[in-house]
Formats: sequence, C-alpha cells, structure tokens
Amino acid sequence: MNNFQQEPQQGPRTINTQVGLRSFLTKMYGYMSLAVIVSAVVAYLSMTIWKPVIYGAFASHPLVFLMIFVISMFAMIGGIQVNANRNPAMSFTLLMLFAVVFGAEMSITLALYTGATIVGAFVAAAGVFGTMAVIGTTTKRDMSRLGTHLFAALIGLLVASLVNMFLQSAAIAYVFSYIGVLIFAGLSMWDANRMRDMYLQYGDQVSSTGLAVTGALQLYLDFVNIFLYFVQIFGGSSRD
Repeated sequence: MNNFQQEPQQGPRTINTQVGLRSFLTKMYGYMSLAVIVSAVVAYLSMTIWKPVIYGAFASHPLVFLMIFVISMFAMIGGIQVNANRNPAMSFTLLMLFAVVFGAEMSITLALYTGATIVGAFVAAAGVFGTMAVIGTTTKRDMSRLGTHLFAALIGLLVASLVNMFLQSAAIAYVFSYIGVLIFAGLSMWDANRMRDMYLQYGDQVSSTGLAVTGALQLYLDFVNIFLYFVQIFGGSSRD
C-alpha cells in the first residue's frame, strides 16, 4: 500500500496563500512592534532629555497643545488610510510619525506614574495583547458581529468617561479602566482576525505592504490603549 496516497494533497495556490499570509502577518506585526518601540523611545526621551521643551509647551498652552495633537492624529490616520494602497512607503512614514507624536503626548500622562507602574503595565499589556492577537489570527470562528458589539461598548465607555470628568470619581474611573482593558483586548482579537481575512480576500488585489501598515496602525492603537488602561489600574492600586 502506498501511504503517500492517503495524505491530503495541497495545490500550489493553497501553499502560496499560506506562505503569503505568513509573510503578511510577519510584516504587519513587525510594523506594529516598530511603532510601539518608537513611541516608547520618544516617551522616555520626552520624560528625560526633552522634558523642559515638551512640558514647558504643555504647561504654557495646554489647550493649543492638545488641539495640535488631536488634529495631527486624525490627519495622519487619514493619510495612512488614503495612501495605504497608492503609496505604501508614505503610509509607513506616516505610521512612524504617528508613533513619534503619540509617544510625546503619552509622556504627559506617564509622567504621573512610577517607573515600576509603567513597566508592569507594559508587560501586562503585552501579555494580554499577544494572547488575543494569536487567538484572533488562528481562530476559524466568524467574528464579524463581535466588532459591532465592541464598538458600541467603546462608545458607551467614552460617553461615560466624559460624564465622569465632571463627577471626578476615582472609583468610577478605576472601574472604567478594567472595562477599557476588556474592550480593547476584544478589539485586538477582532482586528487581528479582520486583517487576516482581508488579506485572504483582497491580498492579490491590493498592496500587501499598504494593508500591513493599515493593520499595524489598528493593532498599535489597540495595544497602546490596553497599556494606558493598565497604567491607570496599576497606578490606582499603588495609591491604595
């Protein structure tokens, strides 16, 4: 009996798709990791060497500083999305610039916490994000409906957080931090799953590099939000 005939045969298209998918995922997570590293380095420099300049600008004109940050963030996100397929190199450049600006802005918040809190939050965020991203990338289940529920929950959290800005309740903010981790952990899984499916469906029609940059941006935002919520959780615990 020929045992080789009992093995399922894989055609060239299936093999090429699997190789292409692995290459795409490696590229996407590589870009995302690079963006996180850039933000971490910039945040560190902003809290040390660049501290007089960054904090001086924020202290003198906090509203202007925040407006510039918000406008530039939306402009760069839009630029990344628009140029993803037409000009992947420009899209990648904007992603790195986005990481630089976000790192500088993030340093204002991180300066309120100890180094141990920040490191602990980063490790916890990396663990949660990594686990959820692996699940999202490998699962065969349909997660299309999950995204709708997660975005609805996120909008609810944002509205409730705005209300709490007037209530100034530390206990409510602490609870919201846990909810935020759960929401963005779910979004990490959903985004990872969505980007895998998008490559499998459109990978031969669009630039894989541009698609990888788009996915890296989404996953970067998921990770950073998980990290910032963990900072609030660990920071709140250390004050108790």
